[in-house]
Amino acid sequence: MQITFIGHAAVEIKTEKHSILIDPFITGNPVATHKPEDFHPDAILLTHGHSDHLGDAVAISQRTGAPIIAIFELATYCQSQGAKAIGMNIGGPSRFSFGTVQLTPAFHSSSHDGHYLGEPCGIVLTTLENKKIYHAGDTALFSDMTLIGKLGLDIAFLPIGSYYTMDPDAAAEAVQLLKPKIVIPIHYNTLPAISQDPHRFKAMVESQSKTQVIIMRPGESVTV
Repeated sequence: MQITFIGHAAVEIKTEKHSILIDPFITGNPVATHKPEDFHPDAILLTHGHSDHLGDAVAISQRTGAPIIAIFELATYCQSQGAKAIGMNIGGPSRFSFGTVQLTPAFHSSSHDGHYLGEPCGIVLTTLENKKIYHAGDTALFSDMTLIGKLGLDIAFLPIGSYYTMDPDAAAEAVQLLKPKIVIPIHYNTLPAISQDPHRFKAMVESQSKTQVIIMRPGESVTV
């Protein structure tokens, strides 16, 4: 499985047969090295409707035909903008050609251009190869992360930027609850307000747990 960190909270996950984009904020992303046209996903997953997460989802869906999978209100909004979209809600997993998607709680907000776009979410993606990937979206620390961790996570993408989300200390505590094999920090150093040192986060996590922290530069890909 190949993971590309596009920058901010945007990632591409490539499995043996599929490509999945999560929160593809590319245009206007000051740290992104890719263009929207570089991606040809089979599906686009969204955690919430803020512009730095919704990003280029509608345009990519229109160009490629890839469905946007998101909470119901956000999916409905994307459909109104001309995208193909599938609405879900927080609860059990739904099966798709590339694997299953389960929406989890997140403590944040969600709107765009004055539209309320449903509850913010985290995403648990289980690939056809049975790899479980948790993208927390934008969230504060919450104790029910323990329940998400019981799913058995291979990779977790966790925000560490503070101001809008968890800071490194809270994210390190989240790792204790989630117990993923690998964690990749996201949502930091895109803007001055969310400047953080990911190496301090890595040192905290790896001194307190068996979880490996992989720090990725925008545009970088790793195979896991």
